[in-house]
Amino acid sequence: MSFEEAMEQMEKIVERLEEGDVPLEKAIELFQKGMNLSKTCHSKLKKVEEQMDQILNDDGEMETLVIQEEDKT
Repeated sequence: MSFEEAMEQMEKIVERLEEGDVPLEKAIELFQKGMNLSKTCHSKLKKVEEQMDQILNDDGEMETLVIQEEDKT
């Protein structure tokens, strides 16, 4: 499942829960599904973040990008 698909499903779940006419058992089921989708999205974002921390060096190899903050004195 892609990040976008997971987000779309989560949005549908939120809309459904916000309608307020969902029986309790179904609401709990939807909530649990939403939490699993949230974990999926978080995992995918973390993976992308880790990829963004890498940069190709002059030899074409991946290395960790180190960003140094400017001295603010």
